Amino acid sequence: MLEKIEGIILKTQDFRETHKIVTIFGKHIGKFTAVARGAKKPKSRMAAMTQPFIYGNFLVYLGSGLGTIQQGEIIESFRPIREDIYKTAYAAYLAELTYKMIEDKNPQDFLLYELYQTMHWIAEKDEVEIPIMMYELKMYEVGGFSPVLDRCVRCSNKQFPFAFSIKEGGLLCTKCRHVDGDAIFLSETLVKLLYLFSHVSLNRIGNISVKPENTLLFRRLLDAYYDHYGGYYLKTRRFLKQIEKL
Repeated sequence: MLEKIEGIILKTQDFRETHKIVTIFGKHIGKFTAVARGAKKPKSRMAAMTQPFIYGNFLVYLGSGLGTIQQGEIIESFRPIREDIYKTAYAAYLAELTYKMIEDKNPQDFLLYELYQTMHWIAEKDEVEIPIMMYELKMYEVGGFSPVLDRCVRCSNKQFPFAFSIKEGGLLCTKCRHVDGDAIFLSETLVKLLYLFSHVSLNRIGNISVKPENTLLFRRLLDAYYDHYGGYYLKTRRFLKQIEKL
C-alpha cells in the first residue's frame, strides 16, 4: 500500500552499499521503518531527505515487513540544529528517547507535534532546558512511569506543601513525607510548574522564565527519576552530559 506520511526522521543507518534504513515518527501511523534505496549516493535526491531530524512528507510503500520510501519532500530541515554541536546533541537525545519509548505503528500525533515544536525551539533559541524537560515528562507518561504531580502519591491528598520522592514516584504530602527521608521539598510554585510542564503543549508556553537554580533542580530530579524508572540506556544522554561539562 502506497501512503503519503508526514513525519520526522528519528534514526538512520547504512544498509548495504548504497541504501539506508530510516525510522520515521509519522502522523496517524506512529513509528515505522523503511528502506531508502540509493540514499547513500551523493547525487541521490533521497540523500537530503533521509538526514536525521528532517521533517517532511514521505511517499512510502508499506508492506508486512520493511517499507520502502519512494520519494519525499522536506517541510523543515532544522538546519541550525545540524550546524551546532550542542543543538545536535539535544535533538539526537530527543530522537533516541522517542525511538526507544514508543511502540511501532502506534499513532501518537500529540507527541509528534510536541517533538516538532521542541525541535523548532532548539533550532531557533539558545535556552532549551525547560522545553526538553517538558518533552521528557510527556515521554515518561507514554512509557508508563510518569511521576504523580497533582496529589500525594500515597494518600491522594491535594493540600500543599509537597516534597518530591524519587522512591515513591511523585509527590508526598506532609503526613506521608516520613516514608522517604530523601524526598526533596518543592515550593507550591515549583510543583505547579512541574505539573504544567507535564500536561501543557509547548506552543501554549510563551517566554519560559525559571530561575537557573530551579532549572538545575528540575534537571537533577528528572535525571534521578529516569535513572530509577527509565530502563532504557541512551547513548545520546551520556554524550549530552559530557558536552554540557565543556
